[in-house]
Amino acid sequence: MKKIMMVSGTRPEIIKMAPLYHGLKQAPWADVRWVHTGQHDSMATQLLDCFDITPDWSLTRQGASLFEFSQGCRGQLEALMAQAQWDMVIVQGDTESAFLGALTGFYHQVPVAHVEAGLRTYRLDRPFPEEGLRQMIGRIASLHLAPTEGASACLLAEQVPAERVHVTGNTVIDAQLWAAERHGLNRHKPQPGHLLVTVHRRENWGDEVAGICRAIARLAQANPEMQVLFPVHLNPVIKQVVYPLLGHLPNVTLTEPLDYLAMQQAIADAWLVMTDSGGLQEEAPTFGVPLLVLREETERPEAVESGYAELMGTDEERIVKRVTELWQAGDFSPRAMANPFGDGQACARIVAIMADALLG
Repeated sequence: MKKIMMVSGTRPEIIKMAPLYHGLKQAPWADVRWVHTGQHDSMATQLLDCFDITPDWSLTRQGASLFEFSQGCRGQLEALMAQAQWDMVIVQGDTESAFLGALTGFYHQVPVAHVEAGLRTYRLDRPFPEEGLRQMIGRIASLHLAPTEGASACLLAEQVPAERVHVTGNTVIDAQLWAAERHGLNRHKPQPGHLLVTVHRRENWGDEVAGICRAIARLAQANPEMQVLFPVHLNPVIKQVVYPLLGHLPNVTLTEPLDYLAMQQAIADAWLVMTDSGGLQEEAPTFGVPLLVLREETERPEAVESGYAELMGTDEERIVKRVTELWQAGDFSPRAMANPFGDGQACARIVAIMADALLG
């Protein structure tokens, strides 16, 4: 039995690691243990329950700042690493939890498998700090599980040995299909459905969020029949901008953040998504829903290249013009194109790749 530590702490990590965890649990050669770092707390617990996962270890979050969290998490991971002879550490994406998990494995000379490897903007300030974190994980990982050919090409251009890079598809699609099958997720609302909006990225805090909200207000006032659903991030930096600008509009629904299943249903019922989220760029195509990406760049160019997404930025006039054009065009049917990020078989491929790496 090969002893594997999976380290995660945020909602996106849990979503993308859950189907892989279940796949490894079924593998006769794998003894997989889940470590929850506590980077996200109540929202993470809800997701763990959704995917039928009970962590083997739930770490105690120390402090409110990223520094305090990192310091406490690193010490607790070190203690866990010393408890057993580990054969592999698995991390996903570009969070502080992923970086700390990878760093702990590296210091103990345990091979690190990086799920969703190779995403790049090559701008260390956008997204911050994620771009720096995923590049650093990329330097110390032993197994690079790239979701797309484009991500693989980035790794190869950075001189990562080709035998360590594997294109698998994105595990987020595996998670979506698992949830859709078990919970009956499909379009419920009649056309056109709603305009779904999410905003949370650090680089959009301040004037950018205000510009997005002013654009939504203008669109809602000019088109009373247009329904807008806006799950508002809990960060006060976002809330204190969103509610004053949009809270009074009858066709704009502001909610607390949605749990995973509710968000998947909200995507399925949308005619358009406006977001700065990376995850939604991957998830919306599963339901055939187009996106406007509220950023100037994306580490997921496949969304744009496939025709599902457009880079929109945060300029108020540009957003109003484009959404108005799409609304007036009246084409609200889901798009009949494949999701460019995967086919729902990523985890099966990853389990096979890990078996080959660990069993020879």
